[in-house]
Amino acid sequence: MRRKDREITSFNEILSVMKACSVCHVAFYDDEYPYVVPMNFGMQVNGSDIILYFHGANAGKKHDLIKKNNKVAFVMECTYGIVTGKQVGACECTMEFESIMGTGVIDYLNDNQKAEALSALLEHYNVCEGPEYHFHDEVVPKTSVLRLKVHSLTGKKRNVGRQLIE
Repeated sequence: MRRKDREITSFNEILSVMKACSVCHVAFYDDEYPYVVPMNFGMQVNGSDIILYFHGANAGKKHDLIKKNNKVAFVMECTYGIVTGKQVGACECTMEFESIMGTGVIDYLNDNQKAEALSALLEHYNVCEGPEYHFHDEVVPKTSVLRLKVHSLTGKKRNVGRQLIE
């Protein structure tokens, strides 16, 4: 990373940024250009292992690409505002942000594994489970649930005064 002063090196701070993000952009390998899809996500952490979960339709271009190569890259970011004035950047304007980038391997969950992953998505967006919200048994088999096992992570930020989310 060129700007070491902006690098996020703490694992807990990286997790805090990930928890604050609402969209994860996943890049799939395609022949000429990467194919990037913005996706809602959920997350599970076990020690230093991070798993991201995504859901969607059972067919489409991303599924075709996963079958050819299931190695992916991803990025998620939070932007907090524009900062202007002398000495803030080359054009006297810059952005406050936090971002996480990574790589990993993505695969499919079977029907027995989907409920836990879908619950992780609901938890990420603070959607309460209970009698007023539940998974419809007939819809779950028609939904693809993807699991991304994160292999590498980097984080970067600029002038962010946000409190860590624990």
